[in-house]
Amino acid sequence: MNNSDLQHRLLSSGLPTPCYIIDEAKLIANGQILKEIQEVTGCKILLAQKAFSNYDLYPVLAPYLAGTEASGLYEARLGAEEMPGKECHVFCAAYREEDFDELLLYADHIVFNSPAQLKKFGLKAKNAGKEVGLRINPECSTQDGHAIYDPCAQGSRLGTTLTQWQREMTPEYIALLDGLHFHTLCEQDSDALETTLQAVEEKFGFLLPKLKWLNMGGGHHITRKDYDKERLKKCIRHMQTTYDLEIYLEPGEAVALNAGYLLTRVLDVVTNGDTTIAIHDMSPACHTPDVIEMPYRPPLFSSGEAGDKPHTYRLAGPTCLAGDVVGDYSFDEPISEGSHLLYEDMAIYSTCKNNTFNGMPLPDIWEAKKDGTYRLLARFGYEDFKNRLGRK
Repeated sequence: MNNSDLQHRLLSSGLPTPCYIIDEAKLIANGQILKEIQEVTGCKILLAQKAFSNYDLYPVLAPYLAGTEASGLYEARLGAEEMPGKECHVFCAAYREEDFDELLLYADHIVFNSPAQLKKFGLKAKNAGKEVGLRINPECSTQDGHAIYDPCAQGSRLGTTLTQWQREMTPEYIALLDGLHFHTLCEQDSDALETTLQAVEEKFGFLLPKLKWLNMGGGHHITRKDYDKERLKKCIRHMQTTYDLEIYLEPGEAVALNAGYLLTRVLDVVTNGDTTIAIHDMSPACHTPDVIEMPYRPPLFSSGEAGDKPHTYRLAGPTCLAGDVVGDYSFDEPISEGSHLLYEDMAIYSTCKNNTFNGMPLPDIWEAKKDGTYRLLARFGYEDFKNRLGRK
């Protein structure tokens, strides 16, 4: 079934709205691309759970990945429990002392953000048999805009700069290190990685021959159609052969890119001056917060930019937030109360970031299976809203 056929089927599926739908076939297709990169280069690719953590689909992904990457205790536990037998890496900007012993039960690679954190926890991790790493900041920004996602922005708290390294690292603590980690990209191609690696070599090349591995982080849009995979392979091989390093990548988006949808239903259409607004039962503030935080305009099936098609609407959510707006879209035919709309690329940074502001119910999560059937993964109700606020 091609994408268009699936999208038409989802619109007429009769699934309750709003609901997330995760496409099993697309996850497999993404996984096959990532597996090919690993087989050809010998690198290892991990799922960054911060972008996609729907663990019911981990068995679908497990054959194509080396393991999971976590941002703290709970994600580390999730990865260890739901992708057993695979590697479990964790990075956190600062670890809590009261969590660290439990973290050691789940993670096999622990990356620290600063020399101070390495000094505080590194020996304990090493004595527990864990691989120890330090996140570096090569101070090489390759992003335009979206400063909130740029770890190399001026004044960033993420990663150890060369100046910090020279001031704070001693031979005793350098000896604890098995590897280095950097994460500087966001939805970028391999040319940005190539530029970043030049900065890494310039600043930290003196250390690389002494290490076992280098983790190149995430932000690699490997499964995007126009991504330059050959350049990526070249980058990986260069670091492997020059420094005899094992290479890790930990993309989140690339694993589930274009593998999810959000089905929504129009509740009302109102007019304010020259603007016609369709209010649907999906709230960007609650159900797709990255739309507002990034911000970005998500793809919507069978629509165009404002004015491209005969009928233009501003699509918005039902909450009291004035800015609970997705954006302006145009359609071939008018939409009205009861019309169904299908947002695309909704597997990433959606289910793992949503919230219940205004008492908004969380959408169901469904799997669209390869055989054309649907499987309900999660359904939420009033108790899910109430219980996160207190217990009686």
